[in-house]
Amino acid sequence: MSNIPIVKDFIASICRNNKDEILAFFTDNARYHNIPLKPCIGKDAIWKELAVMQEHSSAIEWPIHNIGESAEGVVFTERLDRFQMNGKWLEIPVMGVFELENGKITGWRDYFDLQTITSQLS
Repeated sequence: MSNIPIVKDFIASICRNNKDEILAFFTDNARYHNIPLKPCIGKDAIWKELAVMQEHSSAIEWPIHNIGESAEGVVFTERLDRFQMNGKWLEIPVMGVFELENGKITGWRDYFDLQTITSQLS
């Protein structure tokens, strides 16, 4: 069974911006590393990291440009993460890697250029 539908559902939940729905996709000890920032472990720590953008956005869109899955079930996404804040859209090209077990995310890494976002915030 493919993990791609689970990751697509997770990304849709990010766009709906419902904390409980988002966190339901993770195992209790899941690891999220929003590279180049520090990694975090566990649902509370993951939400603390996500909340930086989620709680300050009036709308969120994460269109997926490309998605694939390895033979081991690791899902790779190429996305444009968009967050509307104060009437302005911030856009961040992102490469994401999702590791899953039994339908839950155990590991998630996002790779992006920090300068891309800081330049839009200034």
